[in-house]
Amino acid sequence: MWGVYGDDLYVTSVENNKEIAGVYEKIYPCDHIVVADAHQYLLDHYKEYDFIWSSPPCQTHSQYRHNVGVIGKGFKPVMPDMTLYAEIVFLKTYFKGKWVVENVKPYYTPLIEPSFILNRHFFWANFNVTEETFEPSEIRSKNKISDFGFSHFVVTSKIKNKRQVLRNCVDPKLGLHVFLHSQNKEDNKTIIQQRELFVPEAQK
Repeated sequence: MWGVYGDDLYVTSVENNKEIAGVYEKIYPCDHIVVADAHQYLLDHYKEYDFIWSSPPCQTHSQYRHNVGVIGKGFKPVMPDMTLYAEIVFLKTYFKGKWVVENVKPYYTPLIEPSFILNRHFFWANFNVTEETFEPSEIRSKNKISDFGFSHFVVTSKIKNKRQVLRNCVDPKLGLHVFLHSQNKEDNKTIIQQRELFVPEAQK
């Protein structure tokens, strides 16, 4: 979630896993980190922000889990987590600022049509975004967080599935593309000024 005041951006990140939140805090020390349930935090604090980005858990909606896991490998089917649609309806109805909800392309026909599609992801939002093709995210080619330049933060951490943490990340260039459109800013100067929101120091 972002509060936008002139040229300054105040970022609040909500994560319910304290180990992951600890890594995030070390990478982005200027952000405000909250260890809590993001769904509940959104409900309790949405009025405090100018821009909200939500990425509800995607595993139960994933084409990969359904096609490869359930159909191909015989995994047990699970019910989709409808928190995704609850947040879309809530933000569309009650939030006065700019908002976006991101998730993977589901294996079923979406209950609410996305506002736009970028790469393999659906986005629901109250602003327009121009089409853009991004190269496959470097994040998805990594096997563990240490490969991505974060080893000095997480070698001793208790995060069990470090690769999954990376796969849950939004590609920095894609995220910046969406955010700048929400602010009606697409010029190169703005991109240079605000790239630190999405690109950790280790990746610059």
